[in-house]
Amino acid sequence: MKNFYQVLINTLIANVTTSFLWFALTFWVYLETKSVLATAIIGGSYMLMVALLGILFGTIVDHYKKKRVMVASSVITVIAYALAGVVFLLFPKESLIDWSGMVFWLFAGTILIGGVVENMRNIALSTTVTLLVPKDDHDKANGMVGTVQGVAFMVTSVFSGLSIGLLGMGPTLAIAIAFTAVALIHLLFVTIPEADIFHDPELQAKKVDIKGSIDAIRNVPGLGWLIVFSTFNNLIGGVFMALMDPYGLTLFTVEFWGIVLGITSTGFIAGGLIVAKKGLGKNPLRTMLLINVGVAVLGAAFVIRELWWLYAVGIFIFMCLMPIAEAAEQTIIQRVVPLKRQGRVFGFAQSIEAGASPISAFIIGPIAQFMIIPYMKSPAGNEQFGWLLGSGQARGIALVFVIASLLMLILVLFAFRTKAYKNLSAFYAKS
Repeated sequence: MKNFYQVLINTLIANVTTSFLWFALTFWVYLETKSVLATAIIGGSYMLMVALLGILFGTIVDHYKKKRVMVASSVITVIAYALAGVVFLLFPKESLIDWSGMVFWLFAGTILIGGVVENMRNIALSTTVTLLVPKDDHDKANGMVGTVQGVAFMVTSVFSGLSIGLLGMGPTLAIAIAFTAVALIHLLFVTIPEADIFHDPELQAKKVDIKGSIDAIRNVPGLGWLIVFSTFNNLIGGVFMALMDPYGLTLFTVEFWGIVLGITSTGFIAGGLIVAKKGLGKNPLRTMLLINVGVAVLGAAFVIRELWWLYAVGIFIFMCLMPIAEAAEQTIIQRVVPLKRQGRVFGFAQSIEAGASPISAFIIGPIAQFMIIPYMKSPAGNEQFGWLLGSGQARGIALVFVIASLLMLILVLFAFRTKAYKNLSAFYAKS
């Protein structure tokens, strides 16, 4: 457990840095371009790359020792951020903020690559729970992971807004480069005892083992449907990803929005601590579905009026629920899948689930920008939906939130009735 705590500390440093720069980039792009479409494309591109590379990352995690994977991830991130710094220094601001031009996407894309590679490290972290933590404490360890992610989110959301508002993008990027290097140096002194790698004979020298991933999932009744459910869930979550920051930035200044995110992200810490202390109960799958019912109801309620305090309270509750749902999925996979295949299963799940978010983000960005937002600003839109959502600048975004949340609620209630839910629950109980 001491080694696991050291890995958590190092993960905290790395996640704080990556999240800090990613939040800062999103804030900076929206403030400079005022385009919901630009932020949707950036967010969607991130999730698309996660989806495309997840299986590869999972295969790498299964093929090499976990510390070596984490070090490689940190090295690539440092290099990517340094290259982004070079681009920032070489080109004028006019080129950097022109989101229709090549320079903007070169700059944003390099930062994006550094953030995406961090996901390989997170897959490795999930397998270290199995490697270093007793089986009956997996759910609590996953709660600790959620707490660390919450601390990272809290710190970075506050300081990203303040850094962009007070310092600008250049100094923000310099800070990220420095702390990424610190995380790498610290990682070199972290010990992850792994005398042997649990090689799967079928893996051999494969770079991307899709067949092995699918076989491991098919061996567990209902596990495939868990991933399918999470995929549809992320399809709706892509709407939230694309529109949450633009909605918040219509209610707050960038500095105050960062502070609001920092305060509300204590919900991440609270949710993670609840799991770390109480666990997830006898059936983590049931817990996960109940949490998603809460998220669906919340998503329709916290934008029902353009009130800053209602949005802030809603985000806090939302962040309390998310680490519980994530810990539940991780705990199920760690219990029912052998360690030698966990990297590929986590990577496959990440690819499939993450692939849904950019689809909805790419679709909803243009629809919101050019159709729903203008319509809700018109007298006809206000007359049709004003009774439900009131009137205000961000009512179009609010309408999208409500529709997505209702779809999510229908999906979750249907999942409770499926045979896959019963089969996976029974298999977990016997494992």
